[in-house]
Amino acid sequence: MNASLQHFLAARNQARRLAAQQENPSCFARRFLAGILTAYRPSLDTPPVKPLAHPLAIKMGFLAQSLDMEMAAYLVGTTYTVMLPDDYRGQYGVFYTPPALVERLLDLAEQSGVDWSCARVLDPACGGGAFLAPVARRMMASLSHLPPETRLAHIETHLQGFEIDPFSAWVSTVFVTLLLKDDITAAGRPLAELVQVGDSLRTPESFYNHFDLVVGNPPYGRIKLSEKERSKWSRSLYGHANRYGLFCDLAARLIAPGGSIAYVTPTSFLGGQYFQSLRTVLASETPPVAIDFIADREAVFADALQETLLAVYKKQKEVGGRIAISSLTLKETGAVEIVANGHYTLSDSPEKPWILPRTPDQSRLATICHSLPYRLADLGYCVATGPLVWNRHKERLFADKVKGAIPLIWAECVEPSGSGIFTFKATGRNHVPWFKPARENDPNIVRSACVLLQRTTALEQSRRLIAAELPQSFIDTNGGRVTVENHLNMVRPLPGREPLVSASAIAALLNSETVDRIFRCINGSAAVSAYELESMPLPSPEVCGRLEALIEKGAGKNVLERAIKEMYDDFRIRAAA
Repeated sequence: MNASLQHFLAARNQARRLAAQQENPSCFARRFLAGILTAYRPSLDTPPVKPLAHPLAIKMGFLAQSLDMEMAAYLVGTTYTVMLPDDYRGQYGVFYTPPALVERLLDLAEQSGVDWSCARVLDPACGGGAFLAPVARRMMASLSHLPPETRLAHIETHLQGFEIDPFSAWVSTVFVTLLLKDDITAAGRPLAELVQVGDSLRTPESFYNHFDLVVGNPPYGRIKLSEKERSKWSRSLYGHANRYGLFCDLAARLIAPGGSIAYVTPTSFLGGQYFQSLRTVLASETPPVAIDFIADREAVFADALQETLLAVYKKQKEVGGRIAISSLTLKETGAVEIVANGHYTLSDSPEKPWILPRTPDQSRLATICHSLPYRLADLGYCVATGPLVWNRHKERLFADKVKGAIPLIWAECVEPSGSGIFTFKATGRNHVPWFKPARENDPNIVRSACVLLQRTTALEQSRRLIAAELPQSFIDTNGGRVTVENHLNMVRPLPGREPLVSASAIAALLNSETVDRIFRCINGSAAVSAYELESMPLPSPEVCGRLEALIEKGAGKNVLERAIKEMYDDFRIRAAA
């Protein structure tokens, strides 16, 4: 790693701690950043705030001078965001994109047909110019044969940014201006305003169907909408609204026929229930043509809690085309390593979770699952969340059993190894083993056996699906009543139906390496949701009979693993025939 880069990153951490000590961190962050940029380029136009001549800011400005401009822009932008209060970052969901990922996404956009010599390009959340400056550079290269004034005028009419934060908009303008400084000098005039300050979600309809490329890293996080706003975005909404979902819908409206969207977003829209309407809009209007899954979020986006991807969508008449899927790793050197995962198509029901391989070893399974028709409901099961939200009933939780109390099942009761073992215990912080229902028909009471499944796991864990059978014998020995805390899912028989497959077979399936890998092809967040579990492709009830027979004979885990893998392979062979 470049020494200046290392020193800058260390200084960024100091700046973050410094901002946290201030009475008004936001104001301090803006002045500090203006101080960095003034030291970086003393010839800048007057900043919108008074620069802070802090020694650390000056040092960071000098360090930035030894880096290429796009890396400097990224580091300066991330310095600003990490200095902002957590509630501000949470409100606007701001994360800056590393230059190598920007270049990869622009390469994908170019492969989709974007022509930098004539494309009209918009970044609707341009922040500190992470995308605007690189796009301007590509435009300049494509127009290198033109005089500086003509080239500058072309960029001014073909490149635009929107940004809600006036200070970020200024930072973005600074870096685009620095990139174009030779043409600006030759033209003998300042650069026209490229960045418009305002809320992109209020873009007038006169901008619709206008751009050849909408690019960027839109903000994310839940957002409350007025009744009028919900009506405007209703086609892509289902339940809660998320900013980045609205920005995807906006982009689909902004691009002209034949145009492309190139976005960095969380992966949660691929499988989450709240995004089912958005998936339909994207698949029908701007189907994806390329998706890169980012392998290590923590090494890419500071403080990011969600998995992320790069994706390019294209507004075209033909839908249902093949999507190029890759996995991407950002190296310490700043380069990206790209591994192809294959080409895939979406199902005929695009509102359902998109089954796409995150890694090459998932490719075969994703292909099999694309046409596998069976789901939990076909086996006679549904999924519900554990009913007890413990912190709403603290007065009814007990460390020792009292009269009328029933066992309280926590997530740690499901052995994390995936062994399928259920152990009644309460070892977590503030966890106690007993709950006293308020009445006989208390909605928190569970009376029937089910398969328990942990609700929160992370990509980095060796297992995403961690299940164990909650046996009827345990419930019966405790008076026929228990309660289950809501960090567990309950896979239980459909009401009024006899399951076609035993609960022990369901637990074995969920604990298998094969089904765990399938779930990773669907899931896009840390939550193991009921919706995604009910959408997961599974073997038929008849095929599951083979698994039940092995379980009855006492087969070990390795034998069961091999049998489950063969179940999916058998379907692939039959489908091919």
